[in-house]
Amino acid sequence: MYLGGDAEGRRPSSPSRASPVSGGASCFPWGAGGVASHVVHSLARRYIKTAVAFLAAGLVLGVYMIARRELGGVWPNPYLVTAHTHAILVGFMMFMILGVALWLFPRTRAEDMRYHPGRVAAAYWILLVGSVARLMGEMARPWIAAGWLRWTVVLAGTAQAVGLLVYFWAMWPRIRPVGSHVREAQGERF
Repeated sequence: MYLGGDAEGRRPSSPSRASPVSGGASCFPWGAGGVASHVVHSLARRYIKTAVAFLAAGLVLGVYMIARRELGGVWPNPYLVTAHTHAILVGFMMFMILGVALWLFPRTRAEDMRYHPGRVAAAYWILLVGSVARLMGEMARPWIAAGWLRWTVVLAGTAQAVGLLVYFWAMWPRIRPVGSHVREAQGERF
């Protein structure tokens, strides 16, 4: 069973890409065959830290809404509830799930050209821009009813969906059986 790389997930670099200054480590953000080395792990951390930031934003918005409801008698606007929900569910939950999946899923072999970490990075930025724009747009909707803001919310929601699709398209080569086919051949069922 190949899980790839050393304890930090780095892959050995090909000699042609080795950097003389780094003692043989790749001088590119990818290892042999275009497969990510240290970039994948920094991407996983970026997803997870972004999740925590969205959790903080969702909690602040939630405390604001409950304080207004309980202390001021003002029920939260449905747009603020939607913003709160998206900050927690898409912002926190999805970014956390995607970051942990990126960290846990088995690495591809160095010669496997199907996995491209650049696509996972692109998915991050698409999902981040979509989620932030959706959060800010939904938060602004109680006070601004302009058509451009409605379109911003719709396009931001679309960007969220596109970002998730790009992520799973990029991760598909890493979703594979690692040893389970051997256990299944021996009669074990999952």
